[in-house]
Amino acid sequence: MPNYRRARVPGGTYFFTVVTHQRQPVLTHEATRAALRAAVHVVRDAHRFRVEAWVLLPDHLHCLWHLPEGDADYSLRWAQIKRLTRHGLGMRPEEKLWQPRYWEHCIRDEDDYARHLDYIHWNPVKHGLVPHAAAWPYSTFHRFVAAGVYSADWGVGEDRISGMECGE
Repeated sequence: MPNYRRARVPGGTYFFTVVTHQRQPVLTHEATRAALRAAVHVVRDAHRFRVEAWVLLPDHLHCLWHLPEGDADYSLRWAQIKRLTRHGLGMRPEEKLWQPRYWEHCIRDEDDYARHLDYIHWNPVKHGLVPHAAAWPYSTFHRFVAAGVYSADWGVGEDRISGMECGE
């Protein structure tokens, strides 16, 4: 693997893709969702960050986080979330839940933020899991509808949403 250097912008907003080991379709199982939710709460209490948006699919997740001023240590947060999720599921040390790495992208501006927000909420449609974003229960889409960012019928009847060139 080449010498990959992660972007580190203190106080930045980041897009992440995190994938299960061998693409196991377990993230939407109730026990896994509960363990992941609990892990995020514990880590967020210890190392503050704000979840801007989230989508959970069977074998991967996408999210947008905003870190506190002066802090760019998302790696610590992801390591702890992954470990605590495994622990919450009662997994043995040799059992794997996550791929060892993840994809991260530092959000550059409002347009980049909007594109990634759309990508997150369109992802279940892209993967053929539902016909439109509102039909997927494991995302922050409904929170954004309530806030007036999206209409409840956003993407209905669309094959694709423009600007979906985000990485996975």
